[in-house]
Amino acid sequence: MWRSWPPWWAWACPTPWHCSPSLRSRDGLSKGPGCGSSVPPEGTPAGATAVGSVYVHAPFCLHRCSYCDFVVHVTEHGDLAAWQEALKGELRAVEREGLFALEDSLQTLYVGGGTPSLLGEHSMEALASVVGRRRLGSSDLEWTAEANPESLTGGLAAAWRRSGLNRLSIGVQTFNDEALRWMGRQHDAQSAERAVDAARAAGFTNMSVDLIFGLPERLERSWRDDLERALALNVPHVSLYGLTVEAGTALARAVRDGNEEAVAIQQHQDEYLLAAEVLGAAGYEHYEVSNFAMPGHRSRHNAVYWDGRPYLGLGNGAHSFAAPVRRWNLRDWPMYRDRARAGYVPEHDRETVGADARKLEKLWLGLRTTEGVQLADLDERQRGLAAAWSEHGWTVASEDALRLNAEGWLLLDELVVELDDGGCGLTARSTTLDLRR
Repeated sequence: MWRSWPPWWAWACPTPWHCSPSLRSRDGLSKGPGCGSSVPPEGTPAGATAVGSVYVHAPFCLHRCSYCDFVVHVTEHGDLAAWQEALKGELRAVEREGLFALEDSLQTLYVGGGTPSLLGEHSMEALASVVGRRRLGSSDLEWTAEANPESLTGGLAAAWRRSGLNRLSIGVQTFNDEALRWMGRQHDAQSAERAVDAARAAGFTNMSVDLIFGLPERLERSWRDDLERALALNVPHVSLYGLTVEAGTALARAVRDGNEEAVAIQQHQDEYLLAAEVLGAAGYEHYEVSNFAMPGHRSRHNAVYWDGRPYLGLGNGAHSFAAPVRRWNLRDWPMYRDRARAGYVPEHDRETVGADARKLEKLWLGLRTTEGVQLADLDERQRGLAAAWSEHGWTVASEDALRLNAEGWLLLDELVVELDDGGCGLTARSTTLDLRR
């Protein structure tokens, strides 16, 4: 049956941390020098957390897809001027209140959505004026933006590249046109391929494509064909996420009314393992539960979330974190816009993450990656579980760490429940930490 609660494949980031809610799989692992430094830049207000990583949300979309419960604002045109002004207002307010201060040189900047490419050719220059062009000059900067194929034109790609953007995440999803129409996507397979070509012609060498697995069998989409066509694009990074039913979406209503077929968990699992096999054979490193990269092309941005380092989220629905406090913004675009432009911090709520929850998050996030968790950080009971999992074939051989393989990652939810010592009272249906809000 369709799962009404999100397993790990429903959201791969991070993204739960930077923008709520998200099915999206965000990529990234390796650390960049200075990222998330705790040393405040000169002039930082007392108590402010210095951050070298920023997420910026662009909520505008032409259409809400059938499965989408992202923070989006449906419109024919992205309002670049209002977006820029609101971001400026929020950043000024955050700095004035002594919550965060941007480091002099950012290490990662990620623009997600929504559809950032709907904001047009001048959008990244506008963003540079918000955060300060001087902060974007490091040769180590990873500056990523998401783009949908229908709006990723040659002109936009060239303008973005000139602005300093050096990485693209392209929402391909599938190369099956019928499946794309069923999802409510606004592009077809050919336009996806053209978008990648346009980006490459503009000078982008660091690109990622998103693919969805677990689509209804009646669509007759070949998952293997999707993987092979993605490989043919010769992009150095692929992110995967599995389709799940989220409350309030068109897909959820179709399932409720009996108008949509169920997708068995076994299909999700089979397609995930096939992806690991096909992409691995092509030379991609399966470095995180939902992300694959050619050597040297692991995304760095999500490592900030996974490592528990501080980050600032700007835009409606965006999350920020400075241990032990997690904050998230108003979700509604007009409410956020008006609040930020008026000079207020557009915060919706915040929480202080307790010691037990932080301990569990560290375990869960560590197990998502090939870094795993250090055995020295586990108690005797947990090390016993790790030994048992090894006998079941769910782990990668290691003398000093617990690292899951693809088969183990399929069981990530259940394994985290087993590791929990009771401090968070997890059950099998609450394993996926609800950091998305």
